[in-house]
Amino acid sequence: MRGRPKLFTSYEADSAIFPTSLQKWLAAAGILLLFMLPFDIPFFTGPVPRAFPDSWPLLGGRYTLLGQIPILQDGIPLVRFLGDSNWLRPMTEVLIFAIAAIGLNILAGVAGQVSLGHAFFMGAGACTAAVLGGPEDSELFWGLGLPIWIWLPASGIVAALVGILVSPTAVRLRGLYLGIVTLGLVFIGIHLARVFPQIAGDTESGRRYPEFDIRAWKEGSPQVTISSEETVTGWFGLNAFTVTERQKVYLFCLVVLLAMAFFGKNLMRSRTGRALQAIRDRDIAAEVMGVNEAKYKMIAFAISSFYAGIAGAMWASFLGKVAGNQFSLFISVEFIAILLIGGAGTMSGALAGTFFVILLPELVEKATEWLAEQDSGISGAIGDFLLTEGPGDFGPISEPNVAPGWALNVFDWNVVIYGVLIVVFLIFEPLGLFGIWIKIRNYWKGWPFSY
Repeated sequence: MRGRPKLFTSYEADSAIFPTSLQKWLAAAGILLLFMLPFDIPFFTGPVPRAFPDSWPLLGGRYTLLGQIPILQDGIPLVRFLGDSNWLRPMTEVLIFAIAAIGLNILAGVAGQVSLGHAFFMGAGACTAAVLGGPEDSELFWGLGLPIWIWLPASGIVAALVGILVSPTAVRLRGLYLGIVTLGLVFIGIHLARVFPQIAGDTESGRRYPEFDIRAWKEGSPQVTISSEETVTGWFGLNAFTVTERQKVYLFCLVVLLAMAFFGKNLMRSRTGRALQAIRDRDIAAEVMGVNEAKYKMIAFAISSFYAGIAGAMWASFLGKVAGNQFSLFISVEFIAILLIGGAGTMSGALAGTFFVILLPELVEKATEWLAEQDSGISGAIGDFLLTEGPGDFGPISEPNVAPGWALNVFDWNVVIYGVLIVVFLIFEPLGLFGIWIKIRNYWKGWPFSY
């Protein structure tokens, strides 16, 4: 009987993060793939029979023929998806925004508190990082030159303290009223960024944020430099390969995301998580049963703000230069779209929604560029119908680097797509992508029986 799936003999097994062996293996394979994605690591292959043309249409590079299979002369690439920096940048943003999405999921999805001010808490974390980690010798900006192991946790702590100050409002207000109050925080943050340019910089270009370099103390102390390239000697049959700055930043963000996701998942399984879910489902009944509503709402706001502060500091450091007004209402709406599309209240939904929403603009942009290059065939006809080259051309989407006229550019179409997806998922699938996955999983579990 113990070999049967979903047969749990204890509460610990039933509430495990990965309750089945298949989920454990899939999670391990997924994490391993995420660590391998930024690299182009070739296996050693040895002598080759004969040369293949210099360019291969799919992968590129110099290849040889082994039978009918093209292989690299100096190795078989293990993974080649993110070797291109054009994809590595949005994937790093996915990891950073996933941290903030997990925090909002704890507040809105688990505790049921409406919040439209997540961008404000990200901005609070970014400003804290700028002050603590910025250079000391700057005449225009405040900075203490402290290392990342101080300014990164401090960014989350400061944002959490701000969240604690906001939390009493959640006890007095609910639903739409609470959402309007948190929405006002975004505009307050933009105004404060203009009033204190010494912190966030001017509203046009912002200021330089501290890098991810890890050092013992201030400038000049021994440090582990992330902003440089390193060559890793091959092992276990792998050739030597180079680790770039972008790849090291990606790995750093991935490690932080895994740690924050592990903590968030365990929080949802704990006594605190059950109390937050009770408040979400029926707050008055939960309070009658002994759940301290004010206490647990304060905890939810503090944890959510902590996640947002960490993500804001990492995002500003990743971009290098961020103006204070970039932490705007659109970012808050983007996080609402992440939860609604991915599935609120679940860790898988928050992660899936982040991947979908953050990568969607890149996919739309790449598709637009591809259609603009097509001159004939069905793809060319579709491009002529959808794309416009300027005034007088009546396509609904403007081509890249072309004056749009009356048409919408790629960014505007991303906003339109967000709105349409939010409406569609709210009407047809309130559980989002997670709900679609549950339906697919249950269908194949019950196949061929439909009942």
